[in-house]
Amino acid sequence: MTPLAEILARRIAASGPVTIAEYMADCLMHPEHGYYATRDPFGSAGDFTTAPEISQVFGEMVGLCLAQSWLDQGRPTPFTLAELGPGRGTLMADICRAIRAVPGMAEAARIRLVEASPALRACQARTLSDQAPEWLDRAEDLPEAPLFLVANEFFDALPIRQFERRDNGWSERQVALSEHGLMPGLGPVSRYGALDARLGDTAPCDIVETCPALAPIAATIAGCIARHGGLALVIDYGGWHSLGDTLQALKAHRPVDPFAEPGEADLTAHVDFEQLAVAFAAAGCETTAMTPQGVFLERLGITGRARALARNLTGDALESHIAAHRRLTHPEEMGQLFKAIACFPRGAPLPPGLDQFHDARNPHA
Repeated sequence: MTPLAEILARRIAASGPVTIAEYMADCLMHPEHGYYATRDPFGSAGDFTTAPEISQVFGEMVGLCLAQSWLDQGRPTPFTLAELGPGRGTLMADICRAIRAVPGMAEAARIRLVEASPALRACQARTLSDQAPEWLDRAEDLPEAPLFLVANEFFDALPIRQFERRDNGWSERQVALSEHGLMPGLGPVSRYGALDARLGDTAPCDIVETCPALAPIAATIAGCIARHGGLALVIDYGGWHSLGDTLQALKAHRPVDPFAEPGEADLTAHVDFEQLAVAFAAAGCETTAMTPQGVFLERLGITGRARALARNLTGDALESHIAAHRRLTHPEEMGQLFKAIACFPRGAPLPPGLDQFHDARNPHA
């Protein structure tokens, strides 16, 4: 057993099973043995690769989206340029490079990074040594000012709860202890008022996931934007209207059992973009439709930018560049699995690359 598995086993033996959310929180952020608290997990030497690490053009396109919205909203100065879960700082570095082409924008930006991991903060400090960022522990600590924010693969790492539909209610999935180690199980059948609406579109044995932290974080961001202006752009993998077990673990770029090596593998779950849209709207913002990442990037001009960069490349470098473009945009790779959604002030122009949202029951309206 891993050191964290031993800690969890003792806790479960003493106090009983823990929820999936409690298990995820410890696996990812335990101060001594948590996955993010103890390592840099990104890149070929880590366990997974995010879009900013695949190609600089991803961050450049995101920067263009933020820049156009900043221009459309009257160039507010100063403003907060923020990222939730900034990884190595690569995305923010690429955004900063892109916005330098917009007169006055880089000078007006005050960079804020919401990051809990000391190991990743140190990495971000090296990457962004010329940008003078300020680190925050929580989204709630963002200043009251115009806010232009990006969250790429942030919400997928928030702890989730899982509920299995039964004939007369719901059983929450839990992590229990067996003679072989940690294993998933089911709690007693109960009624959960927040899931009453799902009784009409689920059947027995269906699993519905909720993310307790998602709505408060989304509401905090959207509330700031509703008051002061700005844009929040969320890019992540997931879908609309949660249904099914999406908890997964990655180690060395391969799927592994989420309960086998707690603290040694990345745990994530698909993001329910419906929950994001509802939270954004409830806080007073407009929201966009959920748009596939490939469509979003193509509309912003990723192919033209990739072709321009390719002119100076040959051999293996050119092949890698072409493969990176495909990986980011092709429907069979990240282009369809990952989605983009944004919130912005009511009455402000629609952010570029995204579609107008019309009907909460239809993500493509």
